[in-house]
Amino acid sequence: MSFLELLKIEFMKVKRSKIVPLIFIAPLLVVASGVANLSRYFTPEYTNAWPAMFIQSALVYAYYLLPFSMIVVCVMIAGRETGNNGILKMLALPVSRYLLSIAKFCVLAFYLLMEMAVFLAVFVVAGTVATRTMGVTETLPVLYLMKWCVGLFLTMLPCVGTMWAVTVLFEKPLLSVGLNLLLVIPGVLVANTPLWIAYPYCYSGYLVSCSLHDFSVESNTMAFSLFPFLPVAVLVFVLVFAVAVIKFGKKVEMR
Repeated sequence: MSFLELLKIEFMKVKRSKIVPLIFIAPLLVVASGVANLSRYFTPEYTNAWPAMFIQSALVYAYYLLPFSMIVVCVMIAGRETGNNGILKMLALPVSRYLLSIAKFCVLAFYLLMEMAVFLAVFVVAGTVATRTMGVTETLPVLYLMKWCVGLFLTMLPCVGTMWAVTVLFEKPLLSVGLNLLLVIPGVLVANTPLWIAYPYCYSGYLVSCSLHDFSVESNTMAFSLFPFLPVAVLVFVLVFAVAVIKFGKKVEMR
């Protein structure tokens, strides 16, 4: 069975799941609260309204709500195999468990991308309503929003890879959810230490924190530096992804 066929099967498995409604919850919550809280202070002369609203909405989202929603998606995707001995049925077919794990991660990454698209769309709608209501004439900064949303997606990949590895290693849903939650919660604290670079659960939050710093000091230089972050993040992602691929279905195969 080819990888594309596997990918198609994996998407069909989750087609009728509750993942799609789930990925709307976090963006709606953070955008509604963030934009509503900040827009009360807008005046027609207000400048940089869009960056202010974005940072206000994205800070809690990046540190907590986005990772929380991805933890649930991980468990829901993995649960398709652990429930009703689905993994046994799949491995009885001429299917590589390595390719199966990669296909599942691709589905997970797709839903991460989909949630970022939902966040962007909801934010643009809410921001447009807020600025027009308060008489702010600032133009929608499309490139600014696209840049930071792409940044959030990319910095979340090592985090999602780690979540997937934890979900694979600890097959029991409650255990994997609990462990991932425990790793997400201290993210905002770790982000304020030199250890942040080795802690993928705080990458996206750290990115938004840096954008807040840039916005506050009005500096031309970015607080977020690609080096040494990029090589470390790539290394972390490769290691956790390799663990997930190698360990996926191994216990079942050994029975």
